[in-house]
Amino acid sequence: MLYINNNGEILAADSYVIKVGNRGHMYGDGVFESIRIFDGKPINISNHVKRMLEGAVKIKMRPPSYYDETFFNEKIKELIDKSGIREGGKCRISLDRSIGGTYLPEVNEVEYLIEVYPLDLNYFELNPKGKEIDIYMEHKKDKSALSNFKTKNGLLYVLAAITAKEKGLDDYLITNFQGGILESTASNLFVVSNGVLYTPGLEEGCLAGTMRMQIINLAIKNGIKVYECNILPQNLLVADEIFLTNAINGITWASGYRTKRYFNTISRRMIGLLNDSWNREHSGY
Repeated sequence: MLYINNNGEILAADSYVIKVGNRGHMYGDGVFESIRIFDGKPINISNHVKRMLEGAVKIKMRPPSYYDETFFNEKIKELIDKSGIREGGKCRISLDRSIGGTYLPEVNEVEYLIEVYPLDLNYFELNPKGKEIDIYMEHKKDKSALSNFKTKNGLLYVLAAITAKEKGLDDYLITNFQGGILESTASNLFVVSNGVLYTPGLEEGCLAGTMRMQIINLAIKNGIKVYECNILPQNLLVADEIFLTNAINGITWASGYRTKRYFNTISRRMIGLLNDSWNREHSGY
């Protein structure tokens, strides 16, 4: 049986009901994080909690001072143990503004919800079949102070994912109003040309992905050049590879953009480095 932690109350996941007036449900008034679990432990939790709390403050919520890495690590591990997850899994933490008010909240205090789910894989695995992608044209993403955070206002990504499925594609790439490509519906974007990685800069409006930063750091550590810059459609046409990154899947490679086809040489190397990094960290090396 799986369990959730609803603001300190442990409940069976199948018995949990969202409270009437929940502001995350009613207004998308909150932030969240998705965290990978390996060997029954959450990984990279420090960066996830840091981004989540920064996002909460950015939308004028007031998380208590004890909401820190230690607090959430303990709560997540408690749920993992109670839910019997011994190997792979994923966790979602939500911070919602406390119930009360309409568009104008009555308070800015915070409530949390933690969920955990098992996954079959206890390591990152590159997708055997490459993803077919294209650029989403119907809606754009604003550059703003909120662009780098995972807020609960995800309608743009929902619409893009639905439209991609309707078009027979695996994913769409999101752009800003200046035409710069930012990310996919659920991942950050990396373009590979001549062995060099290029990824949209945070100032362009992409999500400040925890896996994005991990890949950047791993690449630099292993002698692979990385540039954070504006990515335009023409850059996709001359690229050797395209891969997408997020906290749950690690790396996903794309095999095609329109008529352009891609390799996955660097993608395979990077996912190997990612798994090696986790294994060293887990072993205490």
